[in-house]
Amino acid sequence: PAEIAGLLSKYQNVNAFFAPTMVMRLINAPEITPGSTENLKTIVYGGGPMYVEDCLKALALIGPKLVQIYGQGEAPMTITALSRAQHTNSEDPRYLEKLASVGTARSDLEICIQGGDEQPLPAGEIGEVCVRGDVVMQGYWNNSKATQESLRGGWLHTGDIGELDQEGFLTLKDRSKDVIISGGSNIYPREVEEILLQHSGVLEASVIGRPHVEWGEEVVAFIVCQTDAKVTETELDQLCLNNIARFKRPKAYLFVAELPKNNYGKILKTTLREMLQSN
Repeated sequence: PAEIAGLLSKYQNVNAFFAPTMVMRLINAPEITPGSTENLKTIVYGGGPMYVEDCLKALALIGPKLVQIYGQGEAPMTITALSRAQHTNSEDPRYLEKLASVGTARSDLEICIQGGDEQPLPAGEIGEVCVRGDVVMQGYWNNSKATQESLRGGWLHTGDIGELDQEGFLTLKDRSKDVIISGGSNIYPREVEEILLQHSGVLEASVIGRPHVEWGEEVVAFIVCQTDAKVTETELDQLCLNNIARFKRPKAYLFVAELPKNNYGKILKTTLREMLQSN
């Protein structure tokens, strides 16, 4: 952050691409103030979830300078975008819902939400995000098996779980491999994480499932607290009970100094599962 602050003081009309984690490191840095970002034109972010609370905090500090993109290497570079205007249209009655989305499809792409039978689902139904259009890959190099698994029925099956609303805004729930199934019901980690981040003392939160003899899986939350903040399990549990269904709330809270991330700032849930198993 200090280096970026120095660059912002030196150069004008700066555009940057950051993972959401990088955005929040910048926003939380003492070197970054409203006055220090005058030369910042746009931050385009993507590569992971940007939680609504974090997005609002960033907008409050740097102003209307955020653009979100969602895509995959198999459909480079962008599938959807949430524009600068959509980030700041707080008069929209569905503003927070749209801020939680990844925006709408680019004009040359089509998005379809498909169920387990690979049939299209109506607006508001949750399923796998599928994409088709000219930017979608023709296949994986020298890997016909992976190509057949990903390209089916003329659609790229992204492995992401989400829903489309009536206006075409795509909201991602999670990767299919990260969905927690408890008692036959799906629990989407991001929904729980969004609630936990509403606590003023929580800096970061990540939710995973762990095996449960009766229910199949149960929810466990890893929590990173703000500096000097005191956060209790009781407070977090009550926050969840007030905002989501009882069965979705974490059955355990693990307070850690930091969350494991890759070089791009993505939280490594595989590592969290390993940590949980060895705990």
